[in-house]
Amino acid sequence: MDLFGVHRSIEPRGVLPQQARVLDAASPLREDEMAVEVEYLNIDSASWAQLRHESGGSAEAMADRIKQIVATAGKMHNPVTGSGGMLVGRVSEVGAHRGEPSVGTRIASLVSLTLTPLSLDEIVHLDPASEKVKVKGRAILFGSSIYAEVPDDLDDEVTLGALDVCGAPAWAARLVQSGMRVVVIGAGGKSGMLVSAQAARSAGPTGRVLGLCWPQETVAAAKDAGAEALAVDCTDPVAVSSAVIEAFEGDLADLVFVCANVPGCEGGALLACDDEGRVVFFSMATSFTTAALTAEGLGKYCEMTIGNGYVPGHAQLALDLVRSEPRLLERFSQ
Repeated sequence: MDLFGVHRSIEPRGVLPQQARVLDAASPLREDEMAVEVEYLNIDSASWAQLRHESGGSAEAMADRIKQIVATAGKMHNPVTGSGGMLVGRVSEVGAHRGEPSVGTRIASLVSLTLTPLSLDEIVHLDPASEKVKVKGRAILFGSSIYAEVPDDLDDEVTLGALDVCGAPAWAARLVQSGMRVVVIGAGGKSGMLVSAQAARSAGPTGRVLGLCWPQETVAAAKDAGAEALAVDCTDPVAVSSAVIEAFEGDLADLVFVCANVPGCEGGALLACDDEGRVVFFSMATSFTTAALTAEGLGKYCEMTIGNGYVPGHAQLALDLVRSEPRLLERFSQ
């Protein structure tokens, strides 16, 4: 099981790295592993919101908390949200049986920090307004860990932002069909913008893409991504349902994406979806127990899908989507 990193699970032993409470980030490389000199961590949105709230918006307190989590767990695995993020850095060493990437290649990990062995020497810069954290550290990727080479034509901000949520637009490309009514909850965030942009393309001129955003100032971002956008408290199921029914003139959505970075959006997503439709929970703030029990209580039998962050070709799709949409590129550059 070296391919999947089980050998680095310290507590408890024998489990997959994502399930482990503590990982070994210090042992020498195995034959199919690679070490990365980490430049940036991109903390996922749900985790970042929780850390910022817990720390009262203090950059110093947030940095201390991140260092504490990594020092304790050997990975960046937020114990409150259960989520992590991704990283960018340069390959510093490769195992004996690894042919690529070559040492010196700049890569972005496409697997969660919750399963990536990590040690931090220093947090160089942290801005509470940005999920991008400049660090000095070392990470280990397993033989099974997917990654993407960092492109030269995009700024790091854009690459980090797009690759962190690149599974979301790939799901939209896979599921949205021409003429569909699509609702995106949390459409003003990174994943929500990419889903909205891809959904607008896939649904075509006969479809509708409605972005529900909170707070009000995120509406403009959703509109720039190509969605019709409204300011709605997405944790209020009745408000969400009313907004969708009014916008779709009595109809419900064929497909609902939940991309919000706060808990409590499950009920609204279910009420917004037609019984023959599907809800894709792409948010790490989702309680899947709540989603299942709420659907049962509401008598809703729409399909519910966990938005796996990996879909073949997802990295290239997300980067190409940002490249091709000037307003989206500008948003991701900010």
